[in-house]
Amino acid sequence: MYKALKTWVDNFFYMGRAFEFRKARKLKRWGQMSKTFTKIGREITKAAKEGGPDPDANSKLRVLIQNAKAVNMPKDNIERAIKKATDKNTEDWDERVYEGYAPHGIAILVETLTDNPTRTVANVRAAFNKCDGSLGTSGSVEFLFERKCMFKIEAGDIDPEEFELEMIDYGAEEVDLDEEENEIIIYGQFEDFGNIQSALDERNIEIKEANLERIPMDTKSLSSEQEEEVNKLIERLEEDDDVQQVFHTMG
Repeated sequence: MYKALKTWVDNFFYMGRAFEFRKARKLKRWGQMSKTFTKIGREITKAAKEGGPDPDANSKLRVLIQNAKAVNMPKDNIERAIKKATDKNTEDWDERVYEGYAPHGIAILVETLTDNPTRTVANVRAAFNKCDGSLGTSGSVEFLFERKCMFKIEAGDIDPEEFELEMIDYGAEEVDLDEEENEIIIYGQFEDFGNIQSALDERNIEIKEANLERIPMDTKSLSSEQEEEVNKLIERLEEDDDVQQVFHTMG
């Protein structure tokens, strides 16, 4: 009985964190479209280079194309990014993760995709230093986040409760209905990304968007002045083309 109650409580608070996290990131994406296109374009090129340019045969590329469409990335940009993968002179993109702390004890985790790690780490370190933060070592804050996979699909006439029961077998931990967007959002463990994607493909359900996210297990509330200090670092990091995503523990 105690174990079941604890699981329910944990899930309740996790769902709240996930909702607030999604809402905050959604609001921040507006007005950053040009950089968003650049960053998604890099991911598309990397996926096409690694798995081939045919989205029907490359499931990762297929999802990234849907992500691009979800942010209204022009078709020409998408095709250009795919074509770039076949160019022998195209750089190899390297995924790097950097960890540290912003002012007031806020943990920061930075995901990057770069063709020059030396340049990227220098830029990331400079951002931390100039904003009174500190760049840490690998593993210094990663344990403060849960790595999750997220999928968005059209709600249509899908019954969320029945659909959740079906998807649990493939690793889904949370299935939410966003009535405003008429979407169903699926969350699962990072390791179950492929299982959930395959389950959706088998059901001929089009994936509107899919991402890997890091949800803070706990957040810290700050005053408006303190939040502004932390946001200066986050914004400076996000301005760098090499930075794909920035995650933090600010409430």
